[in-house]
Amino acid sequence: MAARPPEGDVAPDDGRLPDGLASSRQGQPLSLYLHIPWCRARCGYCDFNTYVPDRFDREATWPYLTALGLELELAARLLGPRPVQTVYFGGGTPTLLGSADFAWLLGRVSALFELDPTAEITTEANPETVSPRSLENLRRAGVNRLSLGMQSAVDHVLAVLDRVHRPGRAVEAVDWARRAGFDSVSLDLIYGTPGESAADWEVSLEAALAAAPDHLSAYALTVEPGTRLAARLRRGELPWPDEDDLADKYLQADARLEKAGLTWYEISNWSRPQAACRHNLVYWQSDDWWGAGAGSHSHIGGLRWWNHRLPRHYSARLADGLSPAQGREHLTDQQRRVERIMLDLRLATGLDRRWLTASEQARLADPLARGLLEVRPIPPDRASADGSADRVPSGQALDPAQRLGEDSAGRLVLTPAGRLRADGVVRDLLD
Repeated sequence: MAARPPEGDVAPDDGRLPDGLASSRQGQPLSLYLHIPWCRARCGYCDFNTYVPDRFDREATWPYLTALGLELELAARLLGPRPVQTVYFGGGTPTLLGSADFAWLLGRVSALFELDPTAEITTEANPETVSPRSLENLRRAGVNRLSLGMQSAVDHVLAVLDRVHRPGRAVEAVDWARRAGFDSVSLDLIYGTPGESAADWEVSLEAALAAAPDHLSAYALTVEPGTRLAARLRRGELPWPDEDDLADKYLQADARLEKAGLTWYEISNWSRPQAACRHNLVYWQSDDWWGAGAGSHSHIGGLRWWNHRLPRHYSARLADGLSPAQGREHLTDQQRRVERIMLDLRLATGLDRRWLTASEQARLADPLARGLLEVRPIPPDRASADGSADRVPSGQALDPAQRLGEDSAGRLVLTPAGRLRADGVVRDLLD
């Protein structure tokens, strides 16, 4: 979640959507994101919309949880009946809440929407906030997917990141989640922390794989302005992350994870078969989601909006019968096309070349020759299943003579070298 909201139009106080938008999306699957903004401590690298409260009890948290329920009611009024296929509790540290809070929120979802019996329901968790008992209670409350912030298995790396859990705690938590009956367990790792060697990174990869997760995310450390880590780097207390080191560690991770049976499906994400995060794919495929909570973002059919960031302000607006949205923007066809290119190229399923203009098609020769992109055919059983043809906007499909080569059904996929330069590949490709 970005530290500052984007520029846009002022959102209406009643949250109303443009005429015809809700009805045009009826029957389309919907995903829900619920933001829990609290943490026990703030990590030095984090710039998410999170807060460390003076106290954490039912009296302190209930006004915000009530506001989440009110926003879900607002979503149901504005959108009408929609089938919900994924629910994601993010933060912050959602597992600071009790299982009764999860059950109450999921009960509101079930009462207001058509919650699919096979819905993926994920919560993020820090390893130190879960136990065998708490995970059993979460599973009974309806949560079926767990995403654990492991980050590293090396003491001195965790110390630089200001993580408070011991190295083995995340691995233990995976086992507890298995015993509790979770359908899927994911681990998050961060690479490129100042002082982390290639050997340290290998230790973390091996520890994560020893836990046999269904899904693993590996993110390059990003130094965000205004964070404690950024201040330490500016003062010279720590060395700045090195781009070559980050690239080497990404390739190290990709090779090690593929060997262990976790296949990349998005630049920073690997999974076992059928275990890709369905909720995050909604973001990458620009499908519909409603983000409830302070600072959350939503997207419905090309309309994007974002909520007020401060939990106090967010809750007060809903208590007063107002929408918590602060601003919004309606994407043009061109903006949606560019976004589609950027997002699809992050995915292993790749980009349908029909999204490209004739001049962009002409530029493909360079990244193909440099080994940054490759063309893969669409398997027959995926030609309609992934909806790629339906997602090409009217007027954007090109004459076959303007396409590169004869295979008009081919998709452009980043190679490992291309994944390291994904932003540059997209920048050089676009008009």
